[in-house]
Amino acid sequence: MSEETTPDPGPDTAHDDATAGAGTAPERPSTTTTLAEEPADTLVTTEHTLATGTGDLRYRARSGRLVLRRETSGEKGFEGHTAVAEIAVTSYEVLDGGGSPDPARPVTFVFNGGPGASSVWLHLGLLGPRRVVLGDAGDLLPPPGRLADNPQTLLAVSDLVFIDPVSTGWSRVRSGRDAKEFHGYGGDVESVSELIRLWTTRNDRWLSPKLLAGESYGTLRAVAVASHLQQRHHLHVNGIMLISMVLDMGTIRFHPGDDRAYVGFLPTYAAIAHYHGAAGQGVALADHLAAAADFARGAYAAALAAGSHLDAEERARVVARAAELTGLSEDYLDRAGLRVEHQRFYAELLRHERKVVGRLDGRFVGHEDDAVHERPSVDPFITATGGPYTAAYLHYSATELGYRNDLPYKVLSELVHPWSYKEFEGRAVSVTEDLGALLRRNPHLRVHVACGYYDGATPFAAAEDTVAQLRVPAEALERVETAYYESGHMMYLHEPSRLQQCEDLRAFVARATG
Repeated sequence: MSEETTPDPGPDTAHDDATAGAGTAPERPSTTTTLAEEPADTLVTTEHTLATGTGDLRYRARSGRLVLRRETSGEKGFEGHTAVAEIAVTSYEVLDGGGSPDPARPVTFVFNGGPGASSVWLHLGLLGPRRVVLGDAGDLLPPPGRLADNPQTLLAVSDLVFIDPVSTGWSRVRSGRDAKEFHGYGGDVESVSELIRLWTTRNDRWLSPKLLAGESYGTLRAVAVASHLQQRHHLHVNGIMLISMVLDMGTIRFHPGDDRAYVGFLPTYAAIAHYHGAAGQGVALADHLAAAADFARGAYAAALAAGSHLDAEERARVVARAAELTGLSEDYLDRAGLRVEHQRFYAELLRHERKVVGRLDGRFVGHEDDAVHERPSVDPFITATGGPYTAAYLHYSATELGYRNDLPYKVLSELVHPWSYKEFEGRAVSVTEDLGALLRRNPHLRVHVACGYYDGATPFAAAEDTVAQLRVPAEALERVETAYYESGHMMYLHEPSRLQQCEDLRAFVARATG
């Protein structure tokens, strides 16, 4: 078992916005390990109570780092385990009347994407028992934001384990190891899968229903990890939550000769234009998006495929309709050859107002130092949210979870780049076939796809097209559900969307584990 520090119970913490749900105040154990020592787990255990609409949740939190080891063998066989990395993890388990976790309760393993993102976004934005309050597009609180209880937490229906992959958060490789072995598709899948296997074994949770939740690149990781766990360890998951889904990189990358990204992004351009009053005025959002999707997959896709075979009259009609739907001028679309790369759209849409729109959430706007830039220099969404999430997590970890670390907490880590896709050399980066295989081979697996209409990183139409390409029988396709929100990549920043998404995910867990 891992080494843990369980603090003596302290006085109850006042339930205000800064400390509600904190439970017993933890002591501050040392988490320093010299590189010459054999590393040990540094987990801190605290207990908390959260008031929800259905009653109080009493739960145990464990936060810190788990040592990831790799088997070594020589000519004579097994030689032992070598420490290769220390992975930051925070788990929450609801306690029964006797103060113990219920081994039959579902457990959900959670990570974000990037590659290079820590799990702080899903942790303090949507799923955990505490959340960041920072306002929304056009109505942001001043930094550093604040913390509040999250009565809608997924903890009400599932225990939770938040994972920061290597080089994100406080996760680091051990001295003497090359971090590059973890900075790529294969090494990342192996390390995250091993962390899940290790946590499941140490906490006696093999008989618990298990789910995975990933966001953005974390959706690709979730499918790959589910496949790896099933094939390598015979660990089957009951459900996969794909939040802001991208399983096929070809659907979001703009490459000559491959028009899928242009087709998939156009309905998102239409959504963002509608939000800013640049297109579809007087038309309901749902109707505007339905028209954009029909056009993108029909006349627009055909025009792109036709190339120079397209006659001038038809080209003019397609240019005019694209302009009407996306808010871009006919002249701009014509000069772009009907192919508008997404960063160019975010710079062009509101250029007449000297503004740019966000990539991760097109509702957010920002300003550049001039009005002739080709692409935004920064994403207004990241500049608005990165600081409050970082401040909230560092405060929360130290004062409520009792875990401190002097290393910088990498919310969005530059250390993981360049990210390796060597396993896909000569072919597209895609796990669509892996998801199809999982659905065919596990008749109980359910999949939830969550899409934000204003998400300019992983467009909702591309997600729909990916699902449509799954080679599975009709029965399996019925186990894939999709939910839509009038928000962006992190749809939970929009309060009505957050409340609806919490309800949707709770219902999904019940269906997947019932």
